[in-house]
Amino acid sequence: MSDHIHKRHNKSLLLYHIVCPIKYRRSVLTEHVNSSMILICSEIEIRYDIYFIDVGLDDNHVYFLVQSVPMYSPKQIP
Repeated sequence: MSDHIHKRHNKSLLLYHIVCPIKYRRSVLTEHVNSSMILICSEIEIRYDIYFIDVGLDDNHVYFLVQSVPMYSPKQIP
């Protein structure tokens, strides 16, 4: 599992499991999309205080296991 995030006055372990299905469940995800997705997620980690524990692609959906501080709601995560 992941470690706690230590801030100035708090310590948190908040994990989001986000699943994004492809429209009409088409199998369009390839290895090129996988490498691009991991690169994009690493750039998001640098800009925001969000950590991607796991990024995965299946034939027709993308899933993320994201850790962040409680000030972000799931709708605010890019």
